[in-house]
Amino acid sequence: MNYTLHQLQVFLKITQNKSITKAAIELHLTQPAVSIQLRNFQDQFDVPLTEVIGRKLYVTDFGKEIAIAAEKILNEVHAINYKTMAFKGQLTGRLKISVVSTGKYVIPYFLSDFLKQNQGVELLLDVTNKTKVLKNLEKNEVDFSLVSVLPETLQIEKIELMPNTLYLVANIDQQIGNGIQDKKIIENLPIIYREQGSGTRYIMEKFIEQNQLTVSKKMVLTSNEAVKQAVLAGLGCSIMPIIGIKNELNNGSLQIIPVKGLPIQSNWNLIWLKGKKFSPVAKAFIQFIEQEKTRIIEQKFNWII
Repeated sequence: MNYTLHQLQVFLKITQNKSITKAAIELHLTQPAVSIQLRNFQDQFDVPLTEVIGRKLYVTDFGKEIAIAAEKILNEVHAINYKTMAFKGQLTGRLKISVVSTGKYVIPYFLSDFLKQNQGVELLLDVTNKTKVLKNLEKNEVDFSLVSVLPETLQIEKIELMPNTLYLVANIDQQIGNGIQDKKIIENLPIIYREQGSGTRYIMEKFIEQNQLTVSKKMVLTSNEAVKQAVLAGLGCSIMPIIGIKNELNNGSLQIIPVKGLPIQSNWNLIWLKGKKFSPVAKAFIQFIEQEKTRIIEQKFNWII
């Protein structure tokens, strides 16, 4: 046997994704490069690790056993790296954060300087919808979550970061009358929704319900980026966080429709389970946020506040 750590990493990622293409994306490699690494790794075993039926990749029972072993080996390597850095006095370990999809426009700016200052910290960032984020938090699988809608059923603690402001948005070709529009205008527009479980959808539906509006639901899409592209294409309008449409507003491809009762104002909150015992990395991150959040907001988000 003469396999490398890189081959173990590639094989583990393939087994986790059941796809060479998806593994290549997550590893930031080309698909041919991943295929070559898989072939070179498999050639060292007399028993198949994977098989392709039709166009679908399956992991054999033996391959699953090898994947478990590979994960253990890679975890031990990470532990060695952490111990080496810790011996040199560096902060080491993993920082695990789950973020609602629109939060991807926010969280990088609160992580950048912290990670630059602490090279021994490995970031595990899961960007998904609100329902999955809260499940991760409830299961204690993450240190922190970034949300704009606070959970009602979990006991949490939080740091309020910055405003999350939502407007009715249309593409530039949408003809709207002058001045501030009545809320009823929403009933006459094709409205694009986020999927069930989205915090943005929750905020939008709450506004529609409170104002007793009857809305024509044009379509449902599973990410803020997909909604934005649909609005840009003229497929409909949507109530969207301004944080994700800065460039489109600046270049004039999207417009905000002024409506009575809008914008909707919520807040981005970094939350964690009440009573959680922080790792040294998580504790250091909280201290960093408390000390630096005002500076970061003023430097990076002064166009919002």
